[in-house]
Amino acid sequence: MSRLEAKKPPLFISEPLTRDAVSQSLCLLSGILKSSYGPAGRLKQLHNGAGGCVCTTSQSSALLGHLSTSQPMLHVLTASVRNHVSRFSDCGLFTAILCCGFIENFRSLNVAPFTVIKISKHLLSLCLDHLKSEACGCRVSVDFSNVETLVCLVRSILTSKPACMLNKTEVDHLTTLVLKAFIFTVPCHVETNAVLGKCVIVPVKGGRVVDSTVLPGLLIETPEFQLGKPLAVKRTGSNMIKTAFFSVSMSGDGFNPEEGTIAVHHGVSLEVSELNQLLNVGKQLVKDEVGLVVCQKVMHPSLKQYLKENGVVAVDRAGLSLMEPLGRMTGSQPIASIHSLSPGCYGSLKDLCVQSFASKRFLHLIPEDTVICSLILCNRSETAWDELKRVCETAEHVLQLTMKEPLALLGGGCTETHLASYIRHKSSSLPASTFEDLDCSQTQYQLVADGFCRSLESVARSLSHDDGEILTDMVYGHCWFVPSGSPCVSKWSDLVSKCGCGMNGNTEDLSWRFLQGQSGSPVVQGCPKEPSVKVADLLTLDCFAAKCSGLQVALETANLILDLSYIIEDQN
Repeated sequence: MSRLEAKKPPLFISEPLTRDAVSQSLCLLSGILKSSYGPAGRLKQLHNGAGGCVCTTSQSSALLGHLSTSQPMLHVLTASVRNHVSRFSDCGLFTAILCCGFIENFRSLNVAPFTVIKISKHLLSLCLDHLKSEACGCRVSVDFSNVETLVCLVRSILTSKPACMLNKTEVDHLTTLVLKAFIFTVPCHVETNAVLGKCVIVPVKGGRVVDSTVLPGLLIETPEFQLGKPLAVKRTGSNMIKTAFFSVSMSGDGFNPEEGTIAVHHGVSLEVSELNQLLNVGKQLVKDEVGLVVCQKVMHPSLKQYLKENGVVAVDRAGLSLMEPLGRMTGSQPIASIHSLSPGCYGSLKDLCVQSFASKRFLHLIPEDTVICSLILCNRSETAWDELKRVCETAEHVLQLTMKEPLALLGGGCTETHLASYIRHKSSSLPASTFEDLDCSQTQYQLVADGFCRSLESVARSLSHDDGEILTDMVYGHCWFVPSGSPCVSKWSDLVSKCGCGMNGNTEDLSWRFLQGQSGSPVVQGCPKEPSVKVADLLTLDCFAAKCSGLQVALETANLILDLSYIIEDQN
């Protein structure tokens, strides 16, 4: 068939960063992300034009997952940040805001993109080397034998998302629960290749946050079990409960017409035959002294009744998500057929009981060795619960990353301003051979370094949402926030009590200056390893691995976008 319309040639867009539409979209995205950043970030309500649920959030994973962009360059940016979040769970907004800052500051320079990219990579290596050195003043060692630093880390994550709507008491309670749940997942017996367990979050929406709790083992919602009534469950000679888990349907309608035809002898009922096979499986389970049978899908009522009469607790509709932790906790192998049972597929449990939370009843599976636990998470509304669930998952992942690399970075904007101070100090004293190796002039290097530092400082400035002044000190390079509406005073120490991370106080003259970010800043001479005074027991901390990765992803993505000279769009 001939074409009804002639094929259109592709559209070539040269130097896309110079286009007004791209600049406006980038500026809009940057504004959305900056206004969402930090504990005082403004919430966003996201919904589509066709209706559906409304998402209220300030989290990068939810924001970038719901936002649609028409500019291909912004697709690159959002895809890079979402990939970073999928790997580290944390520092998504930091990465996105920093990437936007790099693009905005570098494209305004009168320096060739190729030269900007080479110099910025060198600056990134200086930052990463400094962060990984013992002399770094914004790095904190995490001692897992002392819970104090871990509390600071988890607390910083929980308080960073205002949509959770938590007060201080609730934050303290959840911090304890998240740490307790994480400790449950750490194996007691360390092996050569130790693997952390899993925390399963159980939703209880509409309850009080302080009613949230952590239990070892797993909870399966079972409305049919009566609270307070002891479970008549069969046990083995060693007083353990033998378990069997079925990943196949046990409803008795195993035949699927879409899979083909089946020949049946006259007078034979498929349903009766299937039920007889299920009852034979039940008899084998009773004979093997199985005390708990869990089916991922539906179980036939007759089979459930038979098992109950023989002291076997039967649970169906457990769902796919529970099968992996169930198998890991009990040692059971999922049984994928009702026609063959192997003795090696059984596992064991220490005990079973019925628990009640809010209006829900659960069967509590208690293991012998705990590496699987359940976090019963309560919150007042569905929106707040959804946000809290994401935050708790992030906190658990951050603790896992911190166990692998026991370090943290100072939060509250202090790491960003400290790094900016360090880069200004370092770039002013580089040998001439560095510029020769990078094939650039010292002026070009200083221009890019200044744009790099202003981008870091723009992230710190994004933490303030009330038009208050933002300062940085000349001794430690930390970030200080002056409350909005404060009176004019001759000494800044009369207005600020501690820095953004809470480590430094105003007890010494720190030579504060405004953190404007658009003009050259004085060089900070030296960055001490530790401040002389520790003000707060509860520091604001960030995940070391996530922030280092975010810094790298932000620069690499910005450089990729700066290096784009053409966008080719198919018009058909």
